[in-house]
Amino acid sequence: MNDSVKLRLPHPLAILTGCVLLAAGASYLLPAGEFDRQSDPVTGRTLVVPGTYHSVESSPVNLFEALVALPRGMADASSVIFLVFLIGGAFTVVDESGALRRAIPSLVKALRGRDLLVIPVVSIFFAMGGVVQNMQEEIIPLIPVLLILTARLGFTPIVAVSMSAGAAFVGSAFSPINPFQVIIAQQAAQVEPISGALFRIVFLIGALALWIWATMRYAAATRTAKVASSPDDGFGEGMTITDTVIVAMVAATFGLMVIGLQYWGWGFDQMSGAFFLMGCLVGVIAKMGVSGTAEAYVKGFRDLAYAALLIGFARAISTVLTDGRIIDTIVTGMFTPLESLPQLASALGMVVGQTLLHIPVPSVSSQAVLTMPILVPLADLLGLSRQVIVLAYQYGAGLCDLVTPTNGALMAILASAGVRYEQWIKFTGPLYLALVALGCVAIAVAIAVGLQ
Repeated sequence: MNDSVKLRLPHPLAILTGCVLLAAGASYLLPAGEFDRQSDPVTGRTLVVPGTYHSVESSPVNLFEALVALPRGMADASSVIFLVFLIGGAFTVVDESGALRRAIPSLVKALRGRDLLVIPVVSIFFAMGGVVQNMQEEIIPLIPVLLILTARLGFTPIVAVSMSAGAAFVGSAFSPINPFQVIIAQQAAQVEPISGALFRIVFLIGALALWIWATMRYAAATRTAKVASSPDDGFGEGMTITDTVIVAMVAATFGLMVIGLQYWGWGFDQMSGAFFLMGCLVGVIAKMGVSGTAEAYVKGFRDLAYAALLIGFARAISTVLTDGRIIDTIVTGMFTPLESLPQLASALGMVVGQTLLHIPVPSVSSQAVLTMPILVPLADLLGLSRQVIVLAYQYGAGLCDLVTPTNGALMAILASAGVRYEQWIKFTGPLYLALVALGCVAIAVAIAVGLQ
């Protein structure tokens, strides 16, 4: 296709600003309505009370209020934004130490002649991050390191995004233990946590195999000449004992983060503190000095400022919908028509509904708390297992993270890698549809075997 007729979408900030304005316009067109909500004393979360949807006074959001929602979205996403800044600063310190730049050739050397095997190795690492703790924003600061690796091997930046963010998002969507998706949804649906894990693992393996195979196939088809290292970029040098200690500290910090999330109730603030401490310790071990470490942090903050803006702008969309009091109206309109459908058709309709809802509600945890209490009585009415509605939520909302422009983490990752949104959609679109189809097969099997 000629370059002059290729699809070229606006700048990501323009796309997100347009979505904010579109949400404001919807607040004038859709009727305002809300569900009653109550606090769950066990989880501390606020849950929707099924069957309580009612009309409320209209609260349209005007143009100026929509623009004010942009800084409000930044404030609402402050914990995530600071996590991105502090992890980014910490990894800039690690990068300035030279440890990762000397570690990358070690990996390449170990796989000499089998360079494509780098893709499954890296993909599985990030996929496990998605499986265990819904890894998204944490990927942003790692993109520069992955770009160095892919350039060394002659792969395009899309490969770097695919084997990191793509693999993580697929792992999250098919995870049996992701606390921010499946566990929250199971709790809200009053299903035993981690139940149906073996069933999910089977389809997780299939989904990751499909994603990794497609990434390797694309990498081989688009491979260019390898980028040679220069004498002063740190490549070609063997890893030192100090490098090994630094890499071990990075791995240990990720391990600590997983433990904290699973057992200590950690949130974004605790993760930010852990990575900030890691960066400081790396600066000491690498003998960078106080000023050198601080300068590395500043460099990391500067490099990630754009990514932080994208996250804040994405959050502003849900802020406008909340102000306009139309989120619950959207949920009701999507799921009420499913009451008259057969079991399988209703379950697949839930996948579609969860997918569409994830565009204005890009937080998977918020979406679980919002939709599960509404779908539970519907599932009971249709004789559907509650486990099935959790699967529909996972495959609908979770996989939508791969393509929705309102996912601030995705847009920030693409921006960091220098990949345009339409380029990513061209690569991932067919894969996304294949994964949704796999999810629908999983739901059909779950209904057939009576998964509980």
